[in-house]
Amino acid sequence: MTDIIPASELKVRMNRFCQIMDQQHPEWEMAVVFSKINMLYFAGSMADGVLIIERGKDAILWARKSYERTSKESEFEDIRQIGSFRDAAENYATLPKNVYLETEFVPLAAYHRFQKHFPFESYKSLDFQIAQTRSVKSNWEVKHIEEAGAIHRRVLEDIVPTMLREGMTETDLAAELYQVMVKEGHHGTARFGMHDTEIVVAQLGFGDSSLYPTNFDGPGGNRGLNAAVPSLGNRKRKLKKGDLVFVDMGLGVNGYHSDKTMTYMFGESLPQEVIEIHKQCVNIQDKVAEMLKPGNIPEVIYESIMEDLSPEFQKNFMGFGNRQVKFIGHGIGLTVDEMPVLAKGFKDPLVENMVFAVEPKKGIEGIGMVGIENTFLVTPEGGRSLTGTNPGLIFVK
Repeated sequence: MTDIIPASELKVRMNRFCQIMDQQHPEWEMAVVFSKINMLYFAGSMADGVLIIERGKDAILWARKSYERTSKESEFEDIRQIGSFRDAAENYATLPKNVYLETEFVPLAAYHRFQKHFPFESYKSLDFQIAQTRSVKSNWEVKHIEEAGAIHRRVLEDIVPTMLREGMTETDLAAELYQVMVKEGHHGTARFGMHDTEIVVAQLGFGDSSLYPTNFDGPGGNRGLNAAVPSLGNRKRKLKKGDLVFVDMGLGVNGYHSDKTMTYMFGESLPQEVIEIHKQCVNIQDKVAEMLKPGNIPEVIYESIMEDLSPEFQKNFMGFGNRQVKFIGHGIGLTVDEMPVLAKGFKDPLVENMVFAVEPKKGIEGIGMVGIENTFLVTPEGGRSLTGTNPGLIFVK
């Protein structure tokens, strides 16, 4: 399968976005895309430039750097070279009063630079409409996520158990794991939609390192190197017998990600009580997967799961202490964190070919974060795992 996004694929995406805009904002006239991720989605290249979408007209990708590269790797129909926004503005004699922008992404300085040459009166957000467009994957997109998922399964279920050794540090594992990921086919980075968010390789830790407070909006923890780099694990924490090993990582192929968490018992088995808690998390994952069918409501899925959990189990579920998150799964695609989310407030029905990472986890004091995460495709029969079926807590001698 080619890495280049086919022109037919780009047309379907653009048409779907415009249809959503017509339905939700019937007065819209112009939408403007700046972010490289959305540029890739709609135009097939992560150009430095701007994509201008006019209602009832063909969109134009204005590429500054590099027009040459973009022209070679994109099948988008209309790509034009510019030196600055001024060059693009010359082609728009009139402007609508309101322009729709990615308000979650565009910095104020960039907004002012653009408005200097495109003097519209005000702006409105198109973030939700783009998120809706991206939430339903085409078969072409699913194939790449499936490929990522197959690599993911192989790395975390088959290879990592052979890498763990007594005395290695968390950073040793992170460095060696990254090399393996790339050799196996990972595209080298995991992208997030959350503003100013980065995770290098994975959230990983030995023992209760996986409970350490983090600025990342997820259930797991990560001690990290220091305040400047709160990831990659800790150079001083060494693996010893009896440790729980926690690895939560995104992995991608050609821009598309899967998400998976795997846990391991190193050298000695964990207490039976811990194993039973982990098994309950796996059962929760399986129940959620059964409900990942077209027509089901994310909010209802979330609430039905939470209502079935005892108050005792809910303590430290989906995060340790006061750091619990209010979801049990999230959409995934060009970024690890996409819409919709399996949480309250998400009331639109699921659609076939949505993709979710489902991640029920529970923190245990003195032990670490148990639980599991896999990536599932929404189908009429329920969620189909793209990242394997191993229940985790793999015993490593």
